[in-house]
Amino acid sequence: MSVERIQQHFRDSAATQLAAMETQAVPIAAAVDTMFAALANGNKILTCGNGGSAADAQHFAAELIGRFERDRPGLPALALTTDASVLTAVSNDYAYEQVFARQVRALGQPGDVLLAITTSGNSANVLAAIVEAHEREMIVIALTGKGGGLANETLADTDIHLCVPSERTARIQEVHLLTIHCLCDGIDAMLMGED
Repeated sequence: MSVERIQQHFRDSAATQLAAMETQAVPIAAAVDTMFAALANGNKILTCGNGGSAADAQHFAAELIGRFERDRPGLPALALTTDASVLTAVSNDYAYEQVFARQVRALGQPGDVLLAITTSGNSANVLAAIVEAHEREMIVIALTGKGGGLANETLADTDIHLCVPSERTARIQEVHLLTIHCLCDGIDAMLMGED
């Protein structure tokens, strides 16, 4: 592999992150406010996604339950991607499309937040979870890309849509990770003050 090709990945990533900074900073701040308000009111954050987005969902939950950069009490968050028995039972007994929605139905409460992650905005099981979250009177924060896909039609006016301005999955995932770190940092700053 050529050094130039590697350098181009870095340039493309930086350009996408800078473009996202311009369009996403305000909605990310709103997402932090929404998540903090839910946590301060005794609610929790559920999160889901497929593949790399599943890893991002787990990463986010781990940062809240454990810690981000500063010690603090654990915060209630649950990645709906981690219980193999639930994932396989729901997929087998119902359909893979219901794998997250069924968990939202069982675990979600009014005032909770669903962090729904789908790079395309078209993942059927994530969209079903969004619909179920609305039924449970939850607020949805969606991390997408590629113009938002079907999530544009599924999200409510009260939800927050963080859509990365890119068509490339790798670039979208890179910005999703940075966004997750912004969310974690913002929640910690609201809990403990800016450091």
